[in-house]
Amino acid sequence: MSTTLRFKMVEEAFDRKAAPVAIPAERPEQYYAELVFDRRKMFEYLPKDTYDELIDAITNKRPIDRRLADSVADGMKRWAIDNGARHYSHWFAPLTGGTAEKHDAFVEHDGKGGVVEEFSGKLLVQQEPDASSFPNGGIRNTFEARGYSAWDISSPAFILDQTLCIPTIFISYTGESLDYKTPLLKALNAVDKAATAVARYFDPEVKHVTSYLGWEQEYFLVDESLFSARPDLVMTGRTLMGHESPKNQQLEDHYFGAIPSRVEAFMLDLEIRCHRLGIPVKTRHNEVAPNQFELAPIYEETNLANDHNLLLMSVMNEVARRHNFRVLLHEKPFAGVNGSGKHNNWSLGTDRGAMLFSPGRTPQDNLQFITFIVNVMAAVHRHNALLKASIMSATNAHRLGANEAPPAIISIFTGSQLAEILDRLESSEGADLSDLKKKSDFSLGLSQIPDLMLDNTDRNRTSPFAFTGNRFEFRAVGSSANCASAMIVLNAAVAEQLAEFKKAVDKRMESGVSRTDALLAEIRELIRSCRPIHFDGNGYSDEWKEEAARRGLDCETSTPVMFDAYLSPSSIKMFDATGVLSKPELAARNEVKWEIYTKKIQIEARVLGDLALNHIIPVATRYQSMLVDNVVKLREIFGEKAGEMTSRDLETIEKLCRHCREIKNTVSEMVSARKVANAIESEREKAIAYHDNVVPAMETIRRHIDKLELMVDNEMWPLPKYRELLFIR
Repeated sequence: MSTTLRFKMVEEAFDRKAAPVAIPAERPEQYYAELVFDRRKMFEYLPKDTYDELIDAITNKRPIDRRLADSVADGMKRWAIDNGARHYSHWFAPLTGGTAEKHDAFVEHDGKGGVVEEFSGKLLVQQEPDASSFPNGGIRNTFEARGYSAWDISSPAFILDQTLCIPTIFISYTGESLDYKTPLLKALNAVDKAATAVARYFDPEVKHVTSYLGWEQEYFLVDESLFSARPDLVMTGRTLMGHESPKNQQLEDHYFGAIPSRVEAFMLDLEIRCHRLGIPVKTRHNEVAPNQFELAPIYEETNLANDHNLLLMSVMNEVARRHNFRVLLHEKPFAGVNGSGKHNNWSLGTDRGAMLFSPGRTPQDNLQFITFIVNVMAAVHRHNALLKASIMSATNAHRLGANEAPPAIISIFTGSQLAEILDRLESSEGADLSDLKKKSDFSLGLSQIPDLMLDNTDRNRTSPFAFTGNRFEFRAVGSSANCASAMIVLNAAVAEQLAEFKKAVDKRMESGVSRTDALLAEIRELIRSCRPIHFDGNGYSDEWKEEAARRGLDCETSTPVMFDAYLSPSSIKMFDATGVLSKPELAARNEVKWEIYTKKIQIEARVLGDLALNHIIPVATRYQSMLVDNVVKLREIFGEKAGEMTSRDLETIEKLCRHCREIKNTVSEMVSARKVANAIESEREKAIAYHDNVVPAMETIRRHIDKLELMVDNEMWPLPKYRELLFIR
């Protein structure tokens, strides 16, 4: 890139105005979910009997027959065509981490040389994508391509860009799951069954327990022209080099600050699009780092919330480009500033209206609250390594443990009030459960300010799994991740724990112990056994890392090795007991995880090597030549007097030579390390080799390039710098 072009692009980025947004004349409630085949549309387009049967099947989680599917398909087709759809697609979430779709038109031969618009129950319920072309961990060979997608009736169909999208699961010809939705639905069914059985100790009328999820999506925005001028951003989603800007987030003035007009226009456009698709986005604000933002929705049932987050990530990119932005969902696109997460706020609630992680008004309600809280703590303690593996990736590895996000050690924060109750229960002193309060009054003593309502816990931003008053916030999930990965493990682990708890309590009751005493006895045992997972202090401190190791918590820092937790005996037993994933499915998924890790690092290494040798070194060498030429000319003019004049230039020339030499040598070492790693057959060992040998070389190369950036003439530097990328005007 020429110097003139680079400066022109930066200038245009800073001068760009906010794109106009077509704001609907109606209020949000009037166009909300207009592109979703929700119950209102079902009632309008389906026969009354069909509507009643379908709602009953959705509510009570029953399968539907082909007769009902045909009737639903006819109504769904008419609604879709009335709203401009020309194609339909089964929309699913393969193990790539994104979404997939294959479009078919609503046309069939009419037998008279023409076509007729057609959509049957068979096409609604099932399609056949190529199972061998998606990551499968060896379950399917290329010559064994058949796979099936099947309609998930609990997640409504929607129209996206003139295509009717039908949320589905994706399985192989032999029945193994090849997606995230299938095991997620199984995990949700497992926790429903186990939690309902325990909830009936307190309310015998409970029929179902629902898992709820509220995600918070963090992201960066970059001007599209500057994005295009950074090959590393284009191909990897993050900057592989770049010295931090003199001003970044150290003044802490971006968080909750005024939203730039261009960004606000993008946010409004995105919100309108989301609301039309039934995604209940509600909150938006500036995040900590420059150019970093967040949006969050109203909580929904976990399966639907997960679908909505996947849909959002797709829609965000499309809307951003209309505003000359690119969305960066990488967990760490810029060094030196905070990365991005996707906090998963998770809770459980009964069909009788009780939120199981919320304190109640009576000791009985609070005993239920304590029962479920302690069982979650026990499940997280038992499977802390697995929960960490569920959120780990090549990209999230850059964010966790960087004193900006939760550490790569899973612990639970409860807050002082709950911690005190647990301590008293554990010590057998008993606890007055009527003391538990959702909120307490607090007055500032100022007549202008009304009394405040304080939550019963503070917030601990250093905790990866924090209790926040009526839910748990799993803060370690990465911004680009499919939430289902974490939700599968969490819901399955809690289901296993609740089932074991139920058996233990029933056994005590069979021996003549009262229900309350049996519950308290088991709760007391769990509090004692899971005490190591409870930590309310500073998760960023080195002291905590040492303490966590003494407590026996998983402190592994190598991403490929973390994935081993999926194949530990306790994990295999848990997934088998809950019916969520079989051992072959777990092994296949780990193969995919190791392979994706390797490929992501491999791509980054190739891009970095190319940029280093073909962009950075030539510019640094050219600048070095200019300095050498300047030294020679000064000596020609001033002779011996030139020594003092040229000393700084000579020092710079020497540093330039050293940095260039180190970059060339390390790139060569990195290429050799890649070749050695690529020859390894085991996906696990190959991923470990990339982690241990390729990643450190990349860090060394970057360190030298960032030094060069501070030395080379700014007008010669070939890439937009952080100070240009990170500040939207």
